[in-house]
Amino acid sequence: MPVRVLLLLFVLFAVAPVRAQTPFYQGKTITIIVGTKAGDVYDLYPRLVAEFMPKYIPGNPNIIIQNVAGAAGLIATNQLYSTTKPDGLTLGAIYPALYFEQLAKRPEVKFDWAKLIWIGSTVSSNSLMYMRADTPYRSIEDVRTAATPPKCGATGVTSSAYYMPKLLEEAVGAKFDVVPGYVAGQDIDLAVERGEVMCRAFTVNAFFAREPFITWRKKNFVRVLYQTGAKRDPRLKDVPLFNELMDKYKTGEATRRLVKVAVAADEFGRPIVFPPGVPADRVKIIREAFNKAINDPALRAEAEKRRLDIDPATGEELDALAREVMTAPPDVVEKVKKLVGM
Repeated sequence: MPVRVLLLLFVLFAVAPVRAQTPFYQGKTITIIVGTKAGDVYDLYPRLVAEFMPKYIPGNPNIIIQNVAGAAGLIATNQLYSTTKPDGLTLGAIYPALYFEQLAKRPEVKFDWAKLIWIGSTVSSNSLMYMRADTPYRSIEDVRTAATPPKCGATGVTSSAYYMPKLLEEAVGAKFDVVPGYVAGQDIDLAVERGEVMCRAFTVNAFFAREPFITWRKKNFVRVLYQTGAKRDPRLKDVPLFNELMDKYKTGEATRRLVKVAVAADEFGRPIVFPPGVPADRVKIIREAFNKAINDPALRAEAEKRRLDIDPATGEELDALAREVMTAPPDVVEKVKKLVGM
């Protein structure tokens, strides 16, 4: 056999194993579709994760953020589920209460919550409501007895800004005039500053993470009326828990079941997902990378610097929770439909 042929065969056999072992993600770019504007706390968390995950993914791919704001994350989640390739190169950072839309059978929904592939969540998201301090609504009792309900801003019906005021009305009789249609949370905050609306329900994490809330707290521009969760946040030690309000006003068992399904959104927190159909080996790689990144001391230190709380959940935990909420009993589903205006 000619020497040149032998040399060619040697090179081919030497290179073939290297090619076979090349990581899938090497030289590639992963996109995280984020369902809100840049700068919103729902955007800040995936940006933080994107900085630290690549070193835990074989092949060290780039990770970029694509902001698709609107309809409280529904547009972004529909896009992720219906139009992206399930090749492991597109993730979604989605709103945690979008399952309401599916339970209510809204025709705009193009996803199946239980079929999403859950990668993990950076933090659970207990919620609160702030109210401008220059209004007469100093407590939930003031709202219950007011002749005119206070106006709260909201994005879409699956944002806590919309469903939490409605849930308060259902559970304790506190009525709010909810004004939906804002593109993102920042737009609601600007509307509060202008006096268009006077309150907003959203997450505890966001309230302590960014402006304008840092300045607002220093100036006592707003007060907090309630908080969700099983225990009081130490930063809100004088603020009543939602469960305490239900005890005080003797909320019925059927409504408490509704509240349980609704506040499961707090447990979903800030979830990151794949669309269905992504190969299992790539799901495993990205889940492991997320878990390692979120527990990286450097990420934790950076999160503290940026005032971002970290309280992670695994993809497996979120998958179980998704299946649980999507099998809610019919009477609770009917209450969810009422809650979101169906």
